[in-house]
Amino acid sequence: MSGMGEGQLVSIVALLGWLVLCFGAYRSYQIDTSQTIRMALMWGAIFAAVAFVFSLVM
Repeated sequence: MSGMGEGQLVSIVALLGWLVLCFGAYRSYQIDTSQTIRMALMWGAIFAAVAFVFSLVM
């Protein structure tokens, strides 16, 4: 593997495992797709607003 060490590969596999675990836990609440998309857009807007404020300050 060019440029990717064994430690990085293990880290990627572990992160994918955590992602699957989080997705399964989220789906256990049985929230519908429209509410999921709405929450994702709200969180994206929050992070974008915070990033914008930090760019103005710094």
